[in-house]
Amino acid sequence: MSNSSHNYISMSGRNSSLVIDCNNETPQIIYWRDRLSKQSTGQMMDLLRLRQEAPASPMQEIGLAITPTTGQGYIGHPGLSLHGETDQWSVAPEISKFETVAPNHYTITNVDTSRHVTAIHTLKMDAETDVLEIATKLINNSESAIHVDWCAAATFPIPSNCQHIIGFEGHWAGEFQEHQLEQHFGSYVRENRRGRTSHDSFPGLIMRTKNTNQLQGEAYGFHLGWSGNHKIVAEKMGDGRAYVQMGELLLPGEIILQKGQSYQSPTLYASYSNQGLSSLSQQYHQYVRSHLIRQTVKNKPRPVHYNTWEGIYFDHNQDTLKDLATRAASIGAERFVLDDGWFIGRNDDTAGLGDWYVDQQYYPHGLGPLIEHVKAAGLEFGLWFEPEMINPNSDLFRAHPEWVLSTPPNPQLGFRSQLVLDLSRTQVFDYLFERIDSLLTEYDISYIKWDMNRDINHPGDANGKPAIHNQTRAFYRLLAKLKSAHPNVEIESCASGGGRADYGVLAHTDRIWTSDSNDALERLKIQKGFSYFFPAELMGTHVGPRDCHITHRTVNMAMRASVVLFGHMGMEMDLRELTEDEIVELKAMITLYKKHRQLVHSGDLFRLELPEYMHGLGIVSQDKSEALFSCSLVACSSASLPEQFYFAGLDKQALYKLQIIWPTKSGEHWPKASVFNFKTNLPDIDGKQFSGELLMQLGMQMPLLTPQNSLIFHLTRVS
Repeated sequence: MSNSSHNYISMSGRNSSLVIDCNNETPQIIYWRDRLSKQSTGQMMDLLRLRQEAPASPMQEIGLAITPTTGQGYIGHPGLSLHGETDQWSVAPEISKFETVAPNHYTITNVDTSRHVTAIHTLKMDAETDVLEIATKLINNSESAIHVDWCAAATFPIPSNCQHIIGFEGHWAGEFQEHQLEQHFGSYVRENRRGRTSHDSFPGLIMRTKNTNQLQGEAYGFHLGWSGNHKIVAEKMGDGRAYVQMGELLLPGEIILQKGQSYQSPTLYASYSNQGLSSLSQQYHQYVRSHLIRQTVKNKPRPVHYNTWEGIYFDHNQDTLKDLATRAASIGAERFVLDDGWFIGRNDDTAGLGDWYVDQQYYPHGLGPLIEHVKAAGLEFGLWFEPEMINPNSDLFRAHPEWVLSTPPNPQLGFRSQLVLDLSRTQVFDYLFERIDSLLTEYDISYIKWDMNRDINHPGDANGKPAIHNQTRAFYRLLAKLKSAHPNVEIESCASGGGRADYGVLAHTDRIWTSDSNDALERLKIQKGFSYFFPAELMGTHVGPRDCHITHRTVNMAMRASVVLFGHMGMEMDLRELTEDEIVELKAMITLYKKHRQLVHSGDLFRLELPEYMHGLGIVSQDKSEALFSCSLVACSSASLPEQFYFAGLDKQALYKLQIIWPTKSGEHWPKASVFNFKTNLPDIDGKQFSGELLMQLGMQMPLLTPQNSLIFHLTRVS
């Protein structure tokens, strides 16, 4: 359903409808919930929205517009904040026209004829996934310059029963951590000024009811597709109304519009579900699969990675690397990624960034001999870059110290012995494109791991102006130009792990390095948070070393391997250190991954409601004929026996054959009170048939496992 009659715009997906009232001066979202029939939209909605004049309040309540402004008398957080030589601060655009671009796709033009400012809203709802794209464009048609202090992508009213917030915080090696709180009168505000999407303030927010959980209840999701600075506001005003607002956080003087110039906000991706948080995530996942993942990448099974970083760090030796490639191929790897340390002067992380030439000390004949060996072993070859950064100890910096972002005379803040190149400079952009393009042309490189390892603390350009907006746009242009020149090369977005994960960068990249932490127990929490907005096939997840290099925790192979099945699998360790039992287990998981990756990378994700000492999730095929479920014990049970494990997302009426496919049955390190003991003391469930209804409603009793152990179940519908 999609119509615009009686000055109402109505858009619908499979499960939701969104209605915008364009009858007044400003466009207002007046309904966004369960899908409506045609007879329920239109003028009759006005009768249900009448609000009385409250004591000591304005006679006429100011509507909660898509872009509310101070000039309209709005006293909440404005959606648009300007200043200039006269009264631009009191801008109040009114509806000039709204147009149908296509079904479920509209533009609304708003004009302030006094101040000669135009604001254009673009709204597009995907009918299959119920994900709404919304953005706002600002145009200065006046004779004087206008400073843009804030231009939100949109403002969304939130019903009173959905005022429980799920936000996302974190840090390096601990990204995508959920935090939950009940909204109160006042504002929940998160601001990111790090110059990249950031580890500590992911640009996503979920509003839910008190009783909403993973499998039931109403929830609204919001994600800003932008890789620079951002601001999130969720406010409950004194009159009881609540809203969510998101946009790019602009530094003072960063956007100044001369006559005829415009500013385009990032796109805000919003969605509603009445079937729980997992359903909301499924909508986002299917949207990403339909609109952001390239068809060529989608058509190809995601290859098993071997990444050299935690195996060798900067110790580049061709014989060692060739040996690792041979070992990786024998275990089942399909792609070999040479990480940091291959370019001139890069003996550690204090030098070399910017000098993107192969180091003749370690590679006297270039990368060719190594790549030939890797290809002969049956592996694709990938290469690490960190193009936006430069070390002061580099030939490039010595030649062009003026190429870095800075705010002189302020001293540069030390951060990993590196500075940030100004990508908005034509010379910098051209140099980086030439260097990367030349390497991709000379060598058979099918994959780039694109890293960014520091914040932008001094974001001043050559003119002394704030540069984050232009830097981010230039970064996107550089990626787009490289993709155009080398369309078969895949690019991974990495920023010290998950510091640049958003739909903006995903328009130009093909994988996200979720976190620098390869600790399986930490990864369970990180990957859960990541899964709210990103599907499994984008989630880079590696089997790390036995002794985790970041947490210094020792984790057995079975646990480490179990975590990677539900993402894009890889390995990152010194393969020479593996025991025979570990090799058997690792090969077994790679075999499982290859067998089931089509299901994992296309199915519906269900996060399971379990106590804190357990972690569980499932991926169910769209037709519900097949599923994988995982249950991990991360700490000791609070009771003498673990909780019941309830499956989700299955066909109630169908019979399913249930098989335990992990752990492997080789090796002797499993504790006696394990799944094998469980199977011998109770009726053997492995291979038996159960109805979907029983698996979801009755569930199954988990066996006694020690912490750091996982079970993985495979379910197939019996015809």
